[in-house]
Amino acid sequence: MNIKITGTGSYIPKIVQKNEAFQQHSFLNIDGSDIPTPNKIIVDKFKAITGISERRYAEKHLTASDLGALAAEKAIKDAGIDPETLDYIILAHNFGDVKSGSIQSDILPCLAARVKNILKIKNPKCVAYDILFGCPGWVEGVIQAQAYLKAGMAKKCLVIGAETLSRVIDPHDRDSMIYSDGAGATVIELLDNEDGGILSHESASYTHDEVYHLFFGCSNNKSLEDDTRFIKMYGRKIYEFALSNVPSAMKTCLDNSGYDIKDVKKILIHQANEKMDEAIVNRFYRLYKTSVPEGVMPMSIHKLGNSSVATVPTLLDLIKNNRMEGHEINEGDIIIFASVGAGMHINAITYKY
Repeated sequence: MNIKITGTGSYIPKIVQKNEAFQQHSFLNIDGSDIPTPNKIIVDKFKAITGISERRYAEKHLTASDLGALAAEKAIKDAGIDPETLDYIILAHNFGDVKSGSIQSDILPCLAARVKNILKIKNPKCVAYDILFGCPGWVEGVIQAQAYLKAGMAKKCLVIGAETLSRVIDPHDRDSMIYSDGAGATVIELLDNEDGGILSHESASYTHDEVYHLFFGCSNNKSLEDDTRFIKMYGRKIYEFALSNVPSAMKTCLDNSGYDIKDVKKILIHQANEKMDEAIVNRFYRLYKTSVPEGVMPMSIHKLGNSSVATVPTLLDLIKNNRMEGHEINEGDIIIFASVGAGMHINAITYKY
């Protein structure tokens, strides 16, 4: 018996927000002081570091659960299953449903229950719940689904990552340029007499010194009289944490799979910062005293930005459906899914396609 991804789906919002739009923003330091650097230079430097030239924002009438349902419908159709046979719906997000024009998070009922309702699934034994695990949420959801399948508690699981980060960003914060919206979904099944699937996983939470690297804080514009909170981060600390810990976690995961570094065909890593991802993968290969193969790390960040929990499943769906030029996944390929997020969580999965 093997645990395999049998269906994928994604929803990429239609609203394109290019870097040029941020040249009109009033960027401020976290203490509220002016940034003397002209916006054009700020934006150009941002693109050089992150690789992001544009990102996607959700349409006004859609929430994170709507995006998740749209991606889930595609994954269910791709898997060719009856949605009533699903045992679990696991939805990863971080900020709930936030309506356009609002900053208030709505997580009652939970987003997974909303998706189940949108999909019109009546089966009460299909358990729907959310997980909050930062950007690695979808990968962690797959790890949890694997546990249910291994334990004999389930045969089919739907794992979704959905987020509308554009609605929780401070327009006066330069970091607001990183974030985007989107959703990705996968059907995970336990199959008899099938080769491949999930081979190994690794997961960790570093909370001693890292727990507040990412947090909810006030706007950089101190003249605002309300106490609205926005997503904030200590970017440099997160960068250093990722480079110090993600490569070794990936190595442990691959080593536990029984496969060699030469067998790895693709690394689907969370898309947060192009330079950071390149540094992580370089350090990972350096642990094996070898160089990074060309084309091993597909990147969607240039056009899609950082959609948090949606980045990895969306990337998988794009490659699978031949929508990533120069990249393909073939039967028997060894893939590593890897993610870091919330300033403290790390996980990885070795998977045989």
